[in-house]
Amino acid sequence: MLDHVFLSVADIDRSIRFYTQALAPLGIVDRLDYDGRNGPPGHPDLKGFGAHGRVFFWLRSGHADARSAHVGFVADSRAAVVEAYAAAMGAGATDNGCPGARLHYDPRYYAANVLDPDGYSLEFVYKPWQHPQYAIKREDHE
Repeated sequence: MLDHVFLSVADIDRSIRFYTQALAPLGIVDRLDYDGRNGPPGHPDLKGFGAHGRVFFWLRSGHADARSAHVGFVADSRAAVVEAYAAAMGAGATDNGCPGARLHYDPRYYAANVLDPDGYSLEFVYKPWQHPQYAIKREDHE
């Protein structure tokens, strides 16, 4: 299990706007700004995103290298995958795979893929076996 991820982005304000819109359908709505001066020498300023009081996705200003990261965000349903994809596209993402089953992984693996404004690969994914409370929902068996 991961605790946090940092992405370096070319335009921090643009990226904050993008991720605020793109992650909201997933319930990732908590925001925290961390002043790097509060950390050890050379610590970057960070712009954090999270949910339920836990901040786990951080942006920092810097050189963006889109080849260096792929980030998969958990969705609680197929509908949340579709909503996150639409929100990301509305915020300026580039399509990298419309919402749908990813049969090469598992017939129940449902995801959508986009590229953020810096070209980072993002995935919004619903895996019903990771959500036992949703396992009996009809949409998981379609």
